[in-house]
Amino acid sequence: MRILIINPNTTASMTEKAAAAASAVAAAGTEIIAATSRMGPVSIEGHYDGALAIPGLLTELRERQAAGYDAAIVACFDDTGLDAARTFANVPVLGLCESAVATAGFLAQRFTVVTTLERSRVLIDNLVRRYGMGGRAKVRASDIPVLELEDETSGAIGKLKAEIERALSEDGAEAVVLGCAGMTALARELQELYGVPVIDGVAAAVKQAEALVSLGLSTSKRGSYASPLPKAFTGAMSGFAPIRAVG
Repeated sequence: MRILIINPNTTASMTEKAAAAASAVAAAGTEIIAATSRMGPVSIEGHYDGALAIPGLLTELRERQAAGYDAAIVACFDDTGLDAARTFANVPVLGLCESAVATAGFLAQRFTVVTTLERSRVLIDNLVRRYGMGGRAKVRASDIPVLELEDETSGAIGKLKAEIERALSEDGAEAVVLGCAGMTALARELQELYGVPVIDGVAAAVKQAEALVSLGLSTSKRGSYASPLPKAFTGAMSGFAPIRAVG
């Protein structure tokens, strides 16, 4: 089984962290293929960044079809471009937020997602509600710019821990979801420290992708995720004109 993990921002070190987290939980027969977008923002913090990251994401999906992959994962907790990717591909495509909150729902009645900035908190809160977990989950921002997670001297880890501690004491959280792909390497350490399940979206998405492929299931192409209709695209987007689905 081959699982493609696409980082829709252009920071390769974040891709490497996601790939390491994926490989750590992947089954013996699963190959992790990591890709970094070659166009767009260096980090995704809010709607504007997310919108401009989607062309790079779709480019990686398209260009890697020749080598083949059985499932794809969008390695951003905003689930950036997830609906477009599912429309575009003929294999299962998973997002970190959806995968993580679904996993948390198996483990706890109440859980808290701890993310980076306030603008991301609002976006993720909307996603959590869309995924049916609004009554069971709270989303908190730890006031950490995404790229500070790459800098061990930034104090970002201290801010993250402080927000987790508030979630446990004030929210009654029974589990914690790490709301940024840049936090993936911290999951085991934080779980041991706080004694509650700490869910990393990358790991959750990998195991769910393996399950879907093993079950022979993929995204429905009836209705909202039907393959895009062939038509002309103009200007800088002309190369994205849909001809056929990929995957």
